[in-house]
Amino acid sequence: MRTPSALRSPQNPASIGRAGAASKRSPKAAAEPAPDVRKRILDTASTLFYRLGVRAVGVDLVVQQAAVAKTSLYRYFPTKDDLIVAFLEREDLEFWALWDSVAEQHPDDPAGELDAHMRWIGERLARSNYRGCPQINVAAEFAEQDHPARQASQRHMQVLRSRLKDIAKRLGAPRPDQLAAQLAVLVNGAFVSSALLSPKEATDVLLGSLKALLVAARVGG
Repeated sequence: MRTPSALRSPQNPASIGRAGAASKRSPKAAAEPAPDVRKRILDTASTLFYRLGVRAVGVDLVVQQAAVAKTSLYRYFPTKDDLIVAFLEREDLEFWALWDSVAEQHPDDPAGELDAHMRWIGERLARSNYRGCPQINVAAEFAEQDHPARQASQRHMQVLRSRLKDIAKRLGAPRPDQLAAQLAVLVNGAFVSSALLSPKEATDVLLGSLKALLVAARVGG
């Protein structure tokens, strides 16, 4: 039970001054948990990065749009590169979560799994606000091979090829590594070719290309 204000011990002037100063701070800034601040910064940066490109978006714009102090941004992301990598890592997690949810529906049917992956990728290409794969987009903006953002993108591509190779092995492909490379080119090619495909044809093009690759690889299904 809280003590009524009239019965509380009197405060000294110094403590009153500190309380007065604290009351002038933004209630939102004072009460908002740190994870929420970090999430808001990353949410804002991710939207801007994807829509405008990472080089076109400065820290000042992120701070303005997220309505946070620049010191708050640098507390969670010491450099802009750290913010870009965090954006890519979150996109990576979301991509593989979706991939896994599709794969779990076809535990013993690798051909069916590939078919399902082509379908959800085709649906993604048909979105009106789709601007391509974030990993590919960011890698294209940095020529430096050792740039942290480019390395994050490369890790994503390596995992993609590895997962496709696992599917190729389960299909019984004579040359699984070669088929995995071809499938990776198909997937990544689709991501960068959305402007060339109408929303109605994207899925059919992917499925047709998949079938041709499997036939050429002498894989049934």
